[in-house]
Amino acid sequence: MSFRNEIVAIVGGGSIGVAFSIVFARAGCQVRLYDPSAERRTAVPGEIGSRLSDLHAFGLLDDAPDEVLRRIGIDGDLAAAVGEAGLVLECAPERLDVKRALFAQLDGLARPDAILASASSALVASAFADGLAGRARCLVAHPGNPPYLIPVVEIVPAPFTDMQVVERAMAFFEAAGMSAVRVGREIEGFVFNRLQGAVLREAYCLVRDGVASVDDIDRVMRDGIGLRWSVIGPFETVDLNTRGGIASHAQKMGPAYERMGASRGQHDPWTPELVARVERERRAKLPLAEWDARVGWRDRMLMRLVRLRKEMRG
Repeated sequence: MSFRNEIVAIVGGGSIGVAFSIVFARAGCQVRLYDPSAERRTAVPGEIGSRLSDLHAFGLLDDAPDEVLRRIGIDGDLAAAVGEAGLVLECAPERLDVKRALFAQLDGLARPDAILASASSALVASAFADGLAGRARCLVAHPGNPPYLIPVVEIVPAPFTDMQVVERAMAFFEAAGMSAVRVGREIEGFVFNRLQGAVLREAYCLVRDGVASVDDIDRVMRDGIGLRWSVIGPFETVDLNTRGGIASHAQKMGPAYERMGASRGQHDPWTPELVARVERERRAKLPLAEWDARVGWRDRMLMRLVRLRKEMRG
């Protein structure tokens, strides 16, 4: 997909709207950023320019910052902003009443083939788009923050979303340089915030129970789990931590994790069937014959990160 002739409308000039404007303008799109506040419309170009300068300084722009900035137009007229866009991305506050009202407007203003997406953090599309005539083109595109640095975006269709719209949205975000993940069904918080929420819930409990301080928990994550997770995810982590992979890890550590969950009132044991499913997916990605080579790769990636962190500390 070429972006040179694509128009993207961003509805909302807050931090996520600003960030997504950079994502699409950096990829070559013509961006129309709408915000009802004159104050925000005045502030946004400077905020975008500052971020573009930083991205340029770190070699993360293919074009000059001024050239990217020229691709972003700021508009106080919603109809004008969205009328020609192939993708309309709502980045308004996380309020159900606001999203319902906006999507009702967008469904009438956007061209018939435009994708209508929401950057919702937890609200699902069926909660705010169910009654629309054009609901089949509505879905959630939930990013990490900021999306111009954290490229994952969760594409979450409602039960009524047309699957061709889902595929188009996946292709659109991937072409913009993002890592698009299709979520299998609607669930509050999607994948990103449910994983993040699980860590935060336990972190709060550990502070409450006097097990560790706030700073110590941050250090365990920053200098331990998070360092590793910046290279590989939790399933690959345990797959590579134990010779024999997922199945061996689950056999050795599953009972302990079951007890930990039960101590928090969450009894979700890793059943043999569930472990077998995860094992099949991991072995499809990494045959055990390649396990040693992948462990070596992981270690080299961590070495690069450790070296970079040492350089950052000066």
